[in-house]
Parts: sequence; C-alpha cells; structure tokens
Amino acid sequence: MLRVFRNPTYAKLFSAQVIALLGTGLLTVALGLLAFDIAGDAAGSVLGTALTIKMVAYVGVAPLIAAVVDRLPKKAVLVTADLIRLAIAVMLPFVTEAWQIYVLVFVLQSASATFTPAFQSLIPSVLPEPEDYTRALSLSRLAYDLEALLSPTIAAALLTLISYNNLFVGTAVGFACSAILVLPSRLPARTDDGPVLPFWQRLPLGAKVFARTPTLRFLMLTNIVVAAGTAIVLVNSVVYARGVFGLGDQSLALALACYGIGSLVVALNIPWLVDKLGVIRTMITGAVVITAGLAVAVTVTAVATSTGAGWYVLLGTWVLLGIGTSLVNTPSSRLLADASTTANRNLVYTAQFALSHACFLVTYPIAGWLGAANLTGAAIALLILAAVVGAIAVAFARSRLLRADTDMPTVTSQLGR
Repeated sequence: MLRVFRNPTYAKLFSAQVIALLGTGLLTVALGLLAFDIAGDAAGSVLGTALTIKMVAYVGVAPLIAAVVDRLPKKAVLVTADLIRLAIAVMLPFVTEAWQIYVLVFVLQSASATFTPAFQSLIPSVLPEPEDYTRALSLSRLAYDLEALLSPTIAAALLTLISYNNLFVGTAVGFACSAILVLPSRLPARTDDGPVLPFWQRLPLGAKVFARTPTLRFLMLTNIVVAAGTAIVLVNSVVYARGVFGLGDQSLALALACYGIGSLVVALNIPWLVDKLGVIRTMITGAVVITAGLAVAVTVTAVATSTGAGWYVLLGTWVLLGIGTSLVNTPSSRLLADASTTANRNLVYTAQFALSHACFLVTYPIAGWLGAANLTGAAIALLILAAVVGAIAVAFARSRLLRADTDMPTVTSQLGR
C-alpha cells in the first residue's frame, strides 16, 4: 500500500490532507463544546442547525463553484480555499451567539466544498494505475479514520491543559500547513479537453453522469444510509456524553474516537476485502452494518435516557457505525473514477460531494431538531430511513450490478457512461 508514496506529488497532497483533517477534527470537538456552552442541553439543536447549514453550503455552493473554477489551475483553487478556512478558524474563538456559528460555518464549509472535490479529482491523474488508485483510496479513508481517532484523542489531552477555544488555533494551523504543502507540489497539467463548455452546461454535467450510470445511482442510495448513521454520531454525541450521561469534556472526544476506531479497522483491510467481495458487495455489507448499528443505538438510547446506564455500550455502537461507514465510503470512489473521464472528473466528484451531503439535509435535522425533543425518537427515525433505503439499494444491486461485481472496471464500462 505504501508504494504510492514514491510519487512525490501524491506524498505532498496526502500529507496536506492529513494535516488539514487533524485540524478539522479539533474543530469538530471544539464546535460541539462551544454549542453546549451556548445552548446547554439544546446543543444538539444548535449543532444540527450548524451542520445543516454546512450541508446547504456543500449542496448549493459546491456545484456552482466547481463550474466556475473548473478551468482554473488546481493549485490556486486549493491554496485559496485553505486560506479562507484558516481565516474563519481564527474567528471562531470569539463567537458568543449561535447565529455567529451559523454564519462562520457557512463560509468555512463553502471553502471546504471547493477544496475537497478538487483535491479528490486530482488523485486519479496523479496515480493513473488502477491498483495504485485503489491503494490511494484506502490511504485516503485511513486518513479520515486516523483523524477521527487521533483528533479527539489529541483534543482530550489538550483539554486537560487549555480551554476548548484554543482548539480552534490548532484548526488554523492545520489549514496553514495544508496550503504550504500544496504550494510546492507539481500537479498534473490540464490536458486539452476541446472546446470549453459554457458555465450553464458545465453546472449540471456531473449530475447527468450520475443519472445515467447505474453504479452511481446505487452509490446515491448508499449515501443516504451513511448519512443516517453519521448524523446520530456527529450531532448527538455531545448530548449523550454531557447531557444523558453527565460526563466531562473528554467524553465527547472519546465517543468520536470510538467511531474513528471502527472506521480505521476497515480502512486498513479494504484492498483485500474489495478483491474478495467486489466493490458493490462490500458497500452492501456496510449498509447492513450501519442499519444494525442504528438498531442497537435505539435500544441504547431508550435505556440510557431512562436509567442513565449504557455508556460503554454506546461507545461500542459508535465503533459498529464507524465500521459500516468505512465499508461504504472507502470503495465508493472506485465507482466515481470508472464512471468519469479526465474531462469531466472534477464535476463528477463534485456531484458526489454535493449529492452525498444533500442526504444530511434530511438526517442532521432529524438527529438535531427531533433529538432535542426526543432522543430515542430521533434514533428510531434514522433507523427506519436507513433500513428502507438500504433495502432498496440491495434490491437494485441484485437486479443490475452484482453478477460481475468482482471486476468493477468491466462492469461500469458495460453499463455505459
């Protein structure tokens, strides 16, 4: 897996990703504690609103910006996005009202909606060999999982020495280091893709590829299942830790770390899992695991809210949800790479970025707003959503995709683009 680091451009880009993710992880912990300071037991509602605004930025801004910057140098796009995120991170320690969180989160996540698809679309060009790209996908997922594990751990250690507001400084440092690493990278030169399409023709191009490609329609269904499992963790962990169980600040970091542990275990094993099961079967397994995790979460929540017991069972449930999420997300980029070309790859990746995060416009309000009124009811609603959509995804895969899943490039080329 590590041989891809022989490519110096990929090594720099991967390092930039890891450092920026560590900063983002500190932001997640700090934002949760800031919301609890401002709103107390209603922190889930504040976080649910903030994360919904984040998704609005991802869904509404990402396609627009991608169409605007599609012909611009990728290095300038990445560095500018990092600098904007750095500036917002510096402002967050001075927030005193919920509405200020909402405004700053919108700007910061609009910059992330520019950075992430542009970054992801570069990797197939930097590592054109399918085997190397699969290794890069595993490493990318590993980076996300290490962030989910290490950032809360680092945050927990720092919180014994400093206030949570200082964690935002770590976020700013992460974005600054990311920009510094991208600057000297030799990114692939843009090839001559023919006549430049007008803005309004580029804007829906990625969504059109999704609409006509069966594997990407399957991916869209699994995106919804992932959103259901992720929402309960990201929105309500602080409510469980501080409100239900009455634990300290470090307990939030521990809960998020457990989610990262589950995802990390899978990311380390994805290459051989995909070789053994195929991409589609691996993702179906992940959807089933997420649904099972939400079923356990319903029981844990019902017991915890009535008796105050079950903290360690909750941590185990978060591990299970992390496993399921990684089983879906890690191999999914194989579908994107195979369904796109050099000319439209950035727009296809942006479409996945926007469409996958559009799912959170449903699940974050369920977890946050419904959870503020009835935590068990929110868990039940997310379970029903995951179970119904997961069943549809399995039925669709059985009817259209599973027969040749062991050779994914051949499958998608047969299905058409």
